[in-house]
Amino acid sequence: MNYQTGTPGRIVVARFDHGEDVLAGLEEIARREGLRAAAFHIVGALKGGRYVVGPEAEELPPVPVWRRLEESHEAVGFGTIFWEGDRPKVHFHGAYGKGDAVRVGCLREASEVFLVLEAIITEIRGVTAIRELDPASGMVLLKV
Repeated sequence: MNYQTGTPGRIVVARFDHGEDVLAGLEEIARREGLRAAAFHIVGALKGGRYVVGPEAEELPPVPVWRRLEESHEAVGFGTIFWEGDRPKVHFHGAYGKGDAVRVGCLREASEVFLVLEAIITEIRGVTAIRELDPASGMVLLKV
């Protein structure tokens, strides 16, 4: 285990409107505001997106199992933002519900808002953590 301690910095309140890409929007906010490390919560609805529900097998490198949101779903979740090289990279896990069905996974692509989605982003000051390619997993992971 590796860790660093930091303190909360600025808090950003964001609203994403119908049709906007929430993942791209979070990265844009981080870039504009110079947020090098942050945690965020979201609540609202998504009508599109591709997310990962786990690896095909318990081996490295993992082969992701993809799922797609193709209609409106209530959405709630938590994520982090740390930089990979010269750009911010979002890591977000959420729950997506419609009717009695609930799905959970790591949202990675094509995240399209339905109606409205709110995000509360808390800057983390005093840490130097980054995202970096991990050769064993073939994934870009947090390096503390």
